[in-house]
Amino acid sequence: MPGAEPYAAPGGPGGVLVLHGFTGNPHSMRALAEGLAGAGLRVEAPLLPGHGTSVEDMLPTRWSDWSGAAEAAYLDLAGHCERVAVVGLSMGGTLSCWLGERHPEVAGLVLVNPLVRPIPADQQAAVRSLVEAGQRLMDGIGSDIADPAAVELSYDKTPLEPLLSLLDAAEQVGADLPRIECPVLLFSSRNDHVVAPDNGDAIASALGQRCERVWLERSYHVATLDYDRAEIERRAKEFVLRVTAAGG
Repeated sequence: MPGAEPYAAPGGPGGVLVLHGFTGNPHSMRALAEGLAGAGLRVEAPLLPGHGTSVEDMLPTRWSDWSGAAEAAYLDLAGHCERVAVVGLSMGGTLSCWLGERHPEVAGLVLVNPLVRPIPADQQAAVRSLVEAGQRLMDGIGSDIADPAAVELSYDKTPLEPLLSLLDAAEQVGADLPRIECPVLLFSSRNDHVVAPDNGDAIASALGQRCERVWLERSYHVATLDYDRAEIERRAKEFVLRVTAAGG
């Protein structure tokens, strides 16, 4: 898909991994990634497996594919940089938390409307029933944006089995949140039609003073493309520069 390409920029000694959301691609994070690169950071914004091409390519992928790609990109950055932060939107935020739980040396996390809690049991059961009935796709969840001038480049369908894999993984990531040792900058949209704000509540509760929470009053789920995008870019850049600095 034109515009869905991965993004990378040289720099250092600080590095930052930028992770997109489920059925999305680096397009939703491109301006944020470019802003971080402009601040002198080494940036990697990979295209996760199954994303950015066609939804059929995503059908066989699972959490292990996305988390494996995210961890490989993180380790590559860590091999070139003194300190590395991770930034993620939605599922990218889930992956960011997962990396923070597995790698205590992560310098900091920037989370934008991350998923770390199971959806209601009846909703999850409904998805499982569709899969058992042989259905592979449902309507898409992308482009939840308040700004009518902005559009997310994402799939127009949601693959169901990959979705269940994400939901199962998010529940485990949520249970392991206390393992995160680094500082966290959390952005929560007050009106999010994809990931409920109580996901952010869980992070803030688990991390206490390690978490700085910023409420976004004008943006929906894909806040990196929405009315609050400039504030996200400004605060994220300040945070990442601080935590990746020597002794940050």
